Amino acid sequence: MKIEILGAGCPKCKQLAANAEAAVKELNIQAEIVKTTDIGKITEYGVMMTPALAVDGAVVSVGKVINKDELKKLISK
Repeated sequence: MKIEILGAGCPKCKQLAANAEAAVKELNIQAEIVKTTDIGKITEYGVMMTPALAVDGAVVSVGKVINKDELKKLISK
């Protein structure tokens, strides 16, 4: 599984990354967490607001920080 945090590195982006790391750890699953800061790559996803979250190439959240429990539901599907 590949989890991408899409954003410029703002505090909200960092919080989303921390929440993703915590969710992966609690679920005890193998996942690669990647922080994508390149605006060109972010817009290729069709994302206009950050932070955004993509799981295995599919954008699942845009413009908000998802908490750890919401993330666990999204990535355990």
